[in-house]
Amino acid sequence: MTKHSVVLIPGDGIGVETSAAMQQVVAASGVDIDWVVQQAGAGCIDEHGTPLPDETVQAIREYKTAIKGPVTTPVGTGFRSVNVALRKTLNLYVNLRPVMSIPGAGGRYDDVDLVIVRENTEDLYAGIEFEEGARDTEELIGFIEAHGKGSISKDSGISIKPISVGATRNIVEFAFEYAEANDRKKVTAVHKANIMKHSDGLFLREAREVARKHEGGIAFDDKIVDAFCMNMVMDPSQFDVIVFPNLYGDIASDLAAGLVGGLGLAPGANIGRECAVFEAVHGSAPDIAGKNLANPTAQILSAAMMLDHLGERDAAARIRNAVRAVYSKGEHLTGDIRRPSRTASEPASCTEFTEALVDELS
Repeated sequence: MTKHSVVLIPGDGIGVETSAAMQQVVAASGVDIDWVVQQAGAGCIDEHGTPLPDETVQAIREYKTAIKGPVTTPVGTGFRSVNVALRKTLNLYVNLRPVMSIPGAGGRYDDVDLVIVRENTEDLYAGIEFEEGARDTEELIGFIEAHGKGSISKDSGISIKPISVGATRNIVEFAFEYAEANDRKKVTAVHKANIMKHSDGLFLREAREVARKHEGGIAFDDKIVDAFCMNMVMDPSQFDVIVFPNLYGDIASDLAAGLVGGLGLAPGANIGRECAVFEAVHGSAPDIAGKNLANPTAQILSAAMMLDHLGERDAAARIRNAVRAVYSKGEHLTGDIRRPSRTASEPASCTEFTEALVDELS
């Protein structure tokens, strides 16, 4: 049996509990993991002066694969999000978020099976901002007006939205390669090219160019983002693999999660050419931390994605089947899951839910 070394960032808040649950389930699947534990989050600031210590980043670079629990982003301190910092530092240009209905999870639909592919490095999340009233902001406003590009109110803050040819080609090519490798049928590119001609317009142009290279295999279409959201809510079954610029992908992935039961079920991965970091989509929920109430499903399903990445596809499939079985039986579900019947069982603790999964895998 192959032994894998994986960096584990437990996180904080409920991350400590969901990470421990994930480890139990992975162990029950039979995969041999050597967990290299590293830290990140607000709790690291006093000791390291940053929520993302250098040794954590270096460990991911060394071992190539990591999984993290939710971490708290400091508020009002000037420190940026750990998630954003990891993506930028390690050039994890793909944010991959599969969304699938789980019977018994209280979702609005029972036939959702789609994959969101989100560009991770640019767009409005590039962090290029100009503060209201600052001198460089005034200079930028003057430059824009001088070049006939429009008039901006002097009391504005400004964010820059870069969309590049290279990043767009990379993310759309990944979407097509993922579709081909996973027997998917269609890729949809989502944009607002009718309004933002030189950013979203570039994204659409390059997406169409990449799609031409894959003609005869994977189908391709595109949707304007507002129309996409309406269509997603009305009938998500019409979508398969969907590729987005950064901001739209972030919003749409939460929308899609809401259709199948919420963020507690939403796994994710950040993937680059050398490293991959797997994570639950939801936050650290400090209000319920330490109370044994957290739902570890998202992190457990993220671990299943990680096992696929490591070549342990049989174990990954067994974990997903165990999750479906526990939800279908409905006897050990945490309190965040919407129950369709008043006679449904009382909420289970994080521990009870995890033990039910382990029993299914035994």
